[in-house]
Amino acid sequence: MEYTLIRSNIKNIYIQIKDGKVIVKAPRRVSNSYINELISKKQRWIERKLIEEKEKKLEEERPVTKEQAQNLKHIVEDSANRFGKSIGEFPNQITIKNMKYAWGSCTGKRNIAINMKLAHKRQEIIEYVVLHEMCHLKHMNHSSEFWSLVESNMANYKQLRKELKR
Repeated sequence: MEYTLIRSNIKNIYIQIKDGKVIVKAPRRVSNSYINELISKKQRWIERKLIEEKEKKLEEERPVTKEQAQNLKHIVEDSANRFGKSIGEFPNQITIKNMKYAWGSCTGKRNIAINMKLAHKRQEIIEYVVLHEMCHLKHMNHSSEFWSLVESNMANYKQLRKELKR
């Protein structure tokens, strides 16, 4: 298996999958034979991660249809209204737009943005992202109070969050 090796003053070996390539970061003191052995042992994991990355990229590049966009808007609005009543906070504005690095965001001006790419996700995932951003209206951080508020409105949020990160 081909990989790029980067040696530096670090303590552990890291295997990273980025843009369809395998990158190995290793301490200077570790031998090439040890690294090759580790890569061989991790080959199934690496192959799985390469496939997952490729599938994720294809999904992200898939265009959102007009019907999917309307469905997303409906789910976002309904969820924001429902969670707003529960939390006791409502945003000034909610926009749905293409975002590169986040599923959603909440500004200090109480505006929420939701990523258009969520149109490809199932409803429960969309609702989790809306809830997450709505909870930021009360707690502009990821404190224990924030996560308690999320959990009190969606008991299975950890499972949904994990699914979203895949």
